[in-house]
Amino acid sequence: MTTKTGPIMNSVFITLLLPVSLFIIMFSLGLALTLADFRRVVLYPKGISIGLLNLLLISPLLAFVLAVVFKLPPELAVGMVLLGASPGGTTANMLTHLARGDTALSISMTAISSVAAVILTPLILSLASDHFMTGELAVQLDMSGIVVKVLIITLIPLSLGMLVRAKAEAWSLRNEPLAKKIAMVFFVLVVFAALFSERAHIGENLAVVGLAVVSLNVLAMTISYLMSIVSGLNGRQATAVSIELGVHNTTLAMAVGAMVSPTMVIPAAVYGVFMFFTAGAFARWMYQRNA
Repeated sequence: MTTKTGPIMNSVFITLLLPVSLFIIMFSLGLALTLADFRRVVLYPKGISIGLLNLLLISPLLAFVLAVVFKLPPELAVGMVLLGASPGGTTANMLTHLARGDTALSISMTAISSVAAVILTPLILSLASDHFMTGELAVQLDMSGIVVKVLIITLIPLSLGMLVRAKAEAWSLRNEPLAKKIAMVFFVLVVFAALFSERAHIGENLAVVGLAVVSLNVLAMTISYLMSIVSGLNGRQATAVSIELGVHNTTLAMAVGAMVSPTMVIPAAVYGVFMFFTAGAFARWMYQRNA
């Protein structure tokens, strides 16, 4: 039976908490970035190319395959593919640092993929919706409107954070740790709000969704690590690429999915719980290997 608080909770979560949380998270990421992080693609062309290939192509395709293999319901399948298409975030940078990986490479991949997400994520949403949501479930997406919304809640706060960093570097460096803590609080809050607001659907699909997102996390890190090593990257670079594939900006995936259906936030929300355990274990393993 649907509770009276359900629609209200969904409305507040989608219209207020989710976009505000993503705005704060992207602003905190901007505080940690400089233009040098984007220019670094010239210094590390192979590492960034392999990382972005995994992040922008391999990960969405892997998420698509797993959505089909696990026979996820249409809306969950679209949410799964959105999850695979979401960029990395500051947590990936932090875990890469703790794992003795190439933190500069990780930050550059996060920066470039976060900008690319303005176009890529709405595009993936459209393609996934066209494939999985057919017949009575088919939806007409206002792609220009979605792109504008993603721009407002991602690129604008990212740019504002970078502007503050450029104009007040000492203040930014002093307050960056606090900004990251606030962003983490909002991330945890939005994950649990998503799990609570969609608890009825999660209860019905938890086993299959949980297995699907854990498979995505483990396979993405494994494939990206092997591709990195085969391509000639060193252990520290391979660590950065792999963790970037294992720790997505799940808040972005939830925000974009929620523009179509609240149910689409479920894969990213569940992933947000599990990724710290699997990616953390991988980071611990690589910490010893990179010593």
